[in-house]
Amino acid sequence: MTELFGQTHDAAGLAARTGNLSQIGGVRLVTCGDGLERGIRMLEFRTGSGLSFSVLVDRAMDIADVAHKGRAIGWHSPTGFRHPALHEPEGEDGLGWVRSFSGFLATCGLDHILGPEEVDASSYDYPRRNTVRHGLHGRVGAIPARLTGYGERWEGDRCILWAEGVVTQAAVFGEVLELHRQIEADLGGNDIRLTDRVVNAGFSRTPHMMMYHVNIGWPLLDEGSRYLAPVGDVVWTSHAPDLAVQDTGYRICTAPSATFREQVWEHAMVADTGGIVPVALVNDRLGLGIVVESRRDQLPCALEWQNFRSGLYALGIEPATHHVLGNRFARDRDEMIWLEHGQSRRYDLRFSVLDGAKEIAVAEARISAIARQPESAFPAPSGNFAPLDHQIGSAG
Repeated sequence: MTELFGQTHDAAGLAARTGNLSQIGGVRLVTCGDGLERGIRMLEFRTGSGLSFSVLVDRAMDIADVAHKGRAIGWHSPTGFRHPALHEPEGEDGLGWVRSFSGFLATCGLDHILGPEEVDASSYDYPRRNTVRHGLHGRVGAIPARLTGYGERWEGDRCILWAEGVVTQAAVFGEVLELHRQIEADLGGNDIRLTDRVVNAGFSRTPHMMMYHVNIGWPLLDEGSRYLAPVGDVVWTSHAPDLAVQDTGYRICTAPSATFREQVWEHAMVADTGGIVPVALVNDRLGLGIVVESRRDQLPCALEWQNFRSGLYALGIEPATHHVLGNRFARDRDEMIWLEHGQSRRYDLRFSVLDGAKEIAVAEARISAIARQPESAFPAPSGNFAPLDHQIGSAG
């Protein structure tokens, strides 16, 4: 059954009340027509509950806008949603990615995440290419998807809004990796479900890394907004040793500042009995929040990105396959994921809107029951990068 506007309806009841389901919700394919976004295909989702979001088909099927009852949740940067043809993946010593960085979800990977690096490429067995240079957060985020389907389907009296596509990141004498992405939401619901499968479609042994850069903006992000997470240990920070240099701890968000310098934290999260790690940002004044759920056996590392600079105001919740120190660090510790031909990895995420103080309190109690995060705003990082075993429970 579907709950909408305080009533419960079956499929026949909704059909009797609407000339077309699009009156209350659904998925619509549109194409942007102006500026840097011109030509980008976008899927607009409306669940009828007040949740709306858009999927950028031509940018790895990432999620651009997210809003609930007119209140923005997803972050927009000054770059806009640039058409992939304008992307500069090799530019600015590997930092060209920041000229196309915007939206609620920016997928990072598929063979590299985190800062620019040059690493060994001998697994591809091509004499002219001994190394490969990676820019910030990899290449996948600016690759158009092949849209394999979208729409609304009924499973009994439950209506599911859905979209599926395939993103191919490939090079001759290099990686041939496919991202198979499925996005779903229920009519009447406040959740977005994302399922990814990354497949090595080539015949060379290929490295794989993945990170989900989930970016939250104003008004959900505001002075006093709270970061809630089952933090078992604070592992690393970008601004040690003086953690209080900007008077901004990991737990409570501050107002925008023209001189703020980004801060990154890596936390070791504790999962619940089902292996789920829920991380939330909540705004008590608005009675609004978002929970990002990931599986610890799929994404064992967790980063928090604080970008509280004026005009760039954002907070990132970032589940990842690898530690914050990047590609070579993973290789040196024998923690890189290597995919042989046909092998795959699966990732499952859920983004849930919290509407009202009661839902915020329930989420906070749930997270605290898993692990009580450090009370200190400036917990000293332990430097304990736990060994990663990518063989457990995460293969596709």
